Amino acid sequence: MRKGNYVAEICCGSFYDAKQAALGGAERIELNSGLMLGGLTPTLSTLCLVKEQFPELKVIAMVRPRGAGFCYEEEDFLVMERECESLLRHGADGIAFGCLREDASLDWERNRRLTEIIRDYGREAVFHRAFDCAEDPLKTMEQLIFMGVNRVLTSGLKPTAPEGIEQIGELQKRFGDNIEILAGSGVNAANACELMEKAGICQVHSSCKAWHTDPTTVRGNVSYSIASRERECQYDVVSRERVRELVERVADFGRKQ
Repeated sequence: MRKGNYVAEICCGSFYDAKQAALGGAERIELNSGLMLGGLTPTLSTLCLVKEQFPELKVIAMVRPRGAGFCYEEEDFLVMERECESLLRHGADGIAFGCLREDASLDWERNRRLTEIIRDYGREAVFHRAFDCAEDPLKTMEQLIFMGVNRVLTSGLKPTAPEGIEQIGELQKRFGDNIEILAGSGVNAANACELMEKAGICQVHSSCKAWHTDPTTVRGNVSYSIASRERECQYDVVSRERVRELVERVADFGRKQ
């Protein structure tokens, strides 16, 4: 088991989500917009509100200009560079990012450039789940370590972290002394401790999802639904109660190690 600070990072898509995470006891969040697209760059207003109202909350801001994959056009990357610097100037404690080439190899120059910007500000560089789409994950991890990335978010190359638990454990054994391994996707209070114990990690990433209803989502023949038929008038949010449960279980697990 890796010794260290046991952390439950909460994935947030709005100021509302960040507030629920903070009031639920989270110490660190990943701040996004557009979670239904896998997480996009948050607005500066959202980041500033979070840092103003919860200054002790560590905020890792996503830099991702669009949905789909991680092979970006030059125009996309120009925006990513500008967003990275803007978010850091406005108080982000770190940046989550990831760029791949068409063959799914690591886009060395673009990732290096973003890492340099982040390190110039003295903040944390986090490679997100683009890692799970990389053609050669072991080589990619070695490159990220050499580049100076602090942490990698991964589901162990599977749809969810519980499904990828063996690979997460192997990554931890092989690289855990040189880079932080953060397990995410499908993580909740019921499985987080088992995941940490079996994989030998001390950090998990969870959305702690609940649902709110917006009755204006579907009106007549017009629909703006982002969920399944059963939840067609709902949208996902962070649950303060689920955050509290997860944070307490992770903290209790850490005390026992």
